[in-house]
Amino acid sequence: MIRFLSVITVLMSLASVSAIAQDFNQGVAAFQTGDYAAALKNWMPLAEKDDAEAQRNIGIMYQRGLGVPQSDAEAAKWYRRAADKGHSRAQQNLGALYEVGAGVPQNYSEAVRWYRLSAEQGNITAKVNLGVLYERGVPGLPRDVVRTHMWYNLAAAQGHGDAAQLRDDIAASMTPEQVSEAQRLAQEWLARHTK
Repeated sequence: MIRFLSVITVLMSLASVSAIAQDFNQGVAAFQTGDYAAALKNWMPLAEKDDAEAQRNIGIMYQRGLGVPQSDAEAAKWYRRAADKGHSRAQQNLGALYEVGAGVPQNYSEAVRWYRLSAEQGNITAKVNLGVLYERGVPGLPRDVVRTHMWYNLAAAQGHGDAAQLRDDIAASMTPEQVSEAQRLAQEWLARHTK
């Protein structure tokens, strides 16, 4: 009897997961055809049940004003919910909002924190964004050509279309020792973050 109940519980759980995936996928299909109201209708219940992908997608809708009033503050709220669960792209999105001060106070330290969390999960855009911040130098993060090269190099190795050129451009202003140091740091970073 206990085994029978366990089997029923597993089957019910699988049916629930299947229904959630179907709702999510219906939201994706609606979004892709421009039916943002239907996308929101499918994703909102999932987002309220802490589905990080649905939360990020709703953040995108608010940031771009797709089917909802444009609101960077609402976008930040949804990105944060997903980012706090470890969603890499939401972390990168939230970092970008902090970088420019859209919907949240501009805070480069927070931008760097979210970009790093995202980069640690392999997000290529976050790596490029970190390179840009190190190249520019911002409050709390002084200009550092070695770290700039390192981040661009990591993104280039992952296939980012512009990162190799960005890396080569910064390398032109570096000493051979600085380039070697940047390459060493990139290798160490990869060793720590590659599974």
